[in-house]
Amino acid sequence: MSKAPIPDAFPEGARIAVLTTQPLGRPLDYRAPAGGVRAGAFVEVPLGPRKVLGVVWGAGTGEVAATKLRAVLRVLDAAPMRPELRAFLERAADYTLTPLPAMLRLATRAPGLGDPPAMRRLYVPGERAPTRLTDARARVLDALEAATSGLTLAELTEAAGASASVVKGLAAQGAVAEIATPRDAPFPRLDPEARGKPLSADQASAAAELRAGMASGGYATTLLKGVTGSGKTEVYLEAVAECLARGRQALVLLPEIALTAEFLDRVEARFGARPAEWHSGLTMTERRRVWRMAGEGGAQMVVGARSALFLPFADLGLVIVDEEHDSSYKQEEGVLYNARDMSVLRAAHAGAQVVLASATPSLETWANVEAGKYRRLELAARFGAVLPEMRAIDMRAEGLPAGRWISETLARGVETRIAAGEQALLFINRRGYAPVTLCRACGHQIGCPDCDARLVEHRFLKRLVCHQCGESIPKPDACPECGKEESLAAIGPGVERLAEEAQARFPEARLAVLSSDLFASARALKAEIAAIAEGGADIVIGTQLVAKGHNFPLLTLVGVIDADLALHGSDLRAAERTFQLMRQVAGRAGRSGKPGVAMLQTHQPDHPVIRAILAGDEEGFWRAEAAARQAAGMPPYGRLAGVILSGPEPEPVFQLGQALARADGPLRRIGAEVWGPAPAPIARIRGRHRVRLLVKAAKGAPLQPALAEWIAQVEVKAPLRLAVDIDPQSFF
Repeated sequence: MSKAPIPDAFPEGARIAVLTTQPLGRPLDYRAPAGGVRAGAFVEVPLGPRKVLGVVWGAGTGEVAATKLRAVLRVLDAAPMRPELRAFLERAADYTLTPLPAMLRLATRAPGLGDPPAMRRLYVPGERAPTRLTDARARVLDALEAATSGLTLAELTEAAGASASVVKGLAAQGAVAEIATPRDAPFPRLDPEARGKPLSADQASAAAELRAGMASGGYATTLLKGVTGSGKTEVYLEAVAECLARGRQALVLLPEIALTAEFLDRVEARFGARPAEWHSGLTMTERRRVWRMAGEGGAQMVVGARSALFLPFADLGLVIVDEEHDSSYKQEEGVLYNARDMSVLRAAHAGAQVVLASATPSLETWANVEAGKYRRLELAARFGAVLPEMRAIDMRAEGLPAGRWISETLARGVETRIAAGEQALLFINRRGYAPVTLCRACGHQIGCPDCDARLVEHRFLKRLVCHQCGESIPKPDACPECGKEESLAAIGPGVERLAEEAQARFPEARLAVLSSDLFASARALKAEIAAIAEGGADIVIGTQLVAKGHNFPLLTLVGVIDADLALHGSDLRAAERTFQLMRQVAGRAGRSGKPGVAMLQTHQPDHPVIRAILAGDEEGFWRAEAAARQAAGMPPYGRLAGVILSGPEPEPVFQLGQALARADGPLRRIGAEVWGPAPAPIARIRGRHRVRLLVKAAKGAPLQPALAEWIAQVEVKAPLRLAVDIDPQSFF
């Protein structure tokens, strides 16, 4: 594709290049419509017998004869895609080796983009209570209360699982109101001059630095490192205020939808209005509104999941990546990208500031700070509280009987906290009841029919579930292999089994279980988190979900059931992730003035990672981890790329992998090594057999061009698939 300057507008009949979302690999030539068209305009063009969405990417290439050019059908009523976003999509496509149309699909994930402006009828809560509250009516009212704005009749009936007649009946009684509103209205204005919370001296200093960065204009990336509870959010909201005061837009990325509601409340308290939000829980109507308002400047601030990075902002001035170390920022299916890294790239093209916020930053970010690429601001103390005391429980000395996981030392700590009217958290990073279901008669382990993975018992659901593909089956009464009844045993602990043990061990305590698969909606999870924060439970049993930014004022004890769980195996980042997770979950304790304690049950109290966690020697841990990675030439001091091949039969997949391994000349020329092919650790998912190759190269090697040349040597025909994962975070 030509990198020549792109003209701002093309006259009627001019040859233009239009990039569509169809898997064609490149823009196609068309003829500009009557009245001409601007570069970046969203258009509808003919493609064979179909009409498809596209973006005017620039001047045409001239590959098609002028007499064969087809004209653009119409220009859509949407703000044109700005040059910085087009440049970002091109650069991201080059970096991730993703076809450009697939990148464009990420940037156009909203329905009805070509619809003209129109009014729509929405339902909102009314002023009267219904005369009789049936289950269906209650669901309708709950759905309206949970919506960020009104709902159309179709959206409301679907969300509530109720008929239109139920809604109409509520409207007739005044319990529901019907209003007319523009289809895509701007979001309420946020007030950047509103006063925030009082800041401590180090918070004020960090906030002033971030404001100064915004005032300077242009691109820069800053690590905002602060211990849990140090007030990082209030500090970076000062940067948001400066961004809004300068008329630019701010984007805040969060790692979990469950965090969004609490964060939106904090933004509303700070700026007097709620920002736009973007995540998978939105209705199609809400999604379209956010997309259009981001492009027109009608959304000053967007709070969202990683895909919000691809919204068509009119003037993006600030990107916050909260909990920047979190692994959920890596997209593992479809387009494989890391939202943290792509945020830096997007900001560089937009002339925006980036703030990476974390108590336990990723080693990649730490290394960029050490190399002088990123600035670093640090909040060393908690705001109004002290850090929890860290203790290890040596499980070798506890003598726990089989089938029990709560040590006596931890149990006594829990009892002390409950007696004082405080809360305790028991943490285990494993969903479900038990990870393996084993037949005691024949030894058979029940696996997924479509994946090489064991089914996990979820006793609350009375089902066995595959955590790879989502397949689930009722728990059988007899072994499916030998047929013997009552022979199936649950092996190992999960969060549900831990809850069962805790209920038996503390029969008078009120328990709450926080695990993502136990809640039907983000709304239900939000309600449970709010109830816990208000003292609705004595003991919280939780998975990794509880480590991500929740604030429970009464929580003063954290007990980690198995601190050794992630320390071993082939994961390059096992030590880093264990360190981050333990520090994050320990940070839930003692956040509101009362002293907190974190107890880590471990069989390896002398392991370097456990010792670093207990000592709080973060810098020492990062230096040691960095030295080990550097010596091995591993990221962030070397480059890795994964190649994942898959197909319905194993033999053709291996043959393709072997053909790639034999044709490694382009990689050898840049000094790269190819490892594999080998079966993936999970060698079959959703019925497809999987083979992996791993490419290792030096830090400065031109890896992407060499990979592109290497892969182009083989032909991948359906049903085989090939995916490239630049900078892989997992190796499943």
